[in-house]
Amino acid sequence: MERRRIGAAALEVGAIGLGCMPMSWAYTASQRSGEHSVRAVHTALDSGASLLDTADMYGPFTNELLVGRVLKERRADAFVSTKCGLLVGEQHIVANGRPGYVKRACDASLRRLQTDVIDLYQLHRADPEVPIEETWGAMAELVAAGKVRALGLCAVGARAQRRAGAGMHDATVRQLERVQQVFPVSCVQAELSVWSPEALEALVPWCASRGVGFLAAMPLGNGFLSGTLTPGQGFEPDDVRARHPRFTAEMMAANQPIVAGLRRVARRHGDAVTPAQVALAWLLAQGPHVVPVPGTKRERWVAENCAAADVLLSSEDLAEIAELPSALGSWD
Repeated sequence: MERRRIGAAALEVGAIGLGCMPMSWAYTASQRSGEHSVRAVHTALDSGASLLDTADMYGPFTNELLVGRVLKERRADAFVSTKCGLLVGEQHIVANGRPGYVKRACDASLRRLQTDVIDLYQLHRADPEVPIEETWGAMAELVAAGKVRALGLCAVGARAQRRAGAGMHDATVRQLERVQQVFPVSCVQAELSVWSPEALEALVPWCASRGVGFLAAMPLGNGFLSGTLTPGQGFEPDDVRARHPRFTAEMMAANQPIVAGLRRVARRHGDAVTPAQVALAWLLAQGPHVVPVPGTKRERWVAENCAAADVLLSSEDLAEIAELPSALGSWD
């Protein structure tokens, strides 16, 4: 698998990463299995997907513990990315960007991950009660202390925060401009996929112009772009898709032309190529700084996702994907 560089720190990762969140958080709990998930992480590393993306809030904490089981054996094979800044309560999630908390959170993550250093430490969300420069300064001190190699920022919850007439990622760009004055940003993480391309308007170009890496979160549209979901199949109450306006039976049916278009492109590349692989290859075509981070908890899907790095889309393919209809049922 080709290698890509993450930002100012010039850290190398595989062209495709592994989002570990579904192993412990947000998706159907009844389908989780620690042993299956551990095997999935090993499969990712065996396939060259070195970037393992987690966060202390996933679980909370259990996702880092799971990743740590693999890192204990294979730390040299992995590029470890985790996040801080969000606290999970019984019915709510709140931001905490106080410098003292950030430093304690890093130490706790290091223990759970069973490692001496975190390759990429990301701020999950800024605390509205704390100037982001103070939070970022504390994170920079972790780099100076040798506990962290590089810093990244996750995009503001763009759909919830969007103001009338404003770009979807304006708030994130403003945050990036502020923290860049304190310590270099190596990476930005935000949602980007065929059915959620908004980051291409400003955020991806911002990163490209500054040599900053871009981690494409939810690159398969929460599984929809894989073509394996059926309209009306329903989701368990703990699954985030049960409350997502693109996953009602009506909207899933209405958005099938997007999957059909990806399937048409896939057929031109051989019977073994899947819509999911085309969706990931489309992301890789957006620039050498873009790294898709598909989330999964099964070895089969990890292997399929990693193989997408070998799917090279033509200009004809990209033009056809560009003409696909926009997704219906957005958060807006």
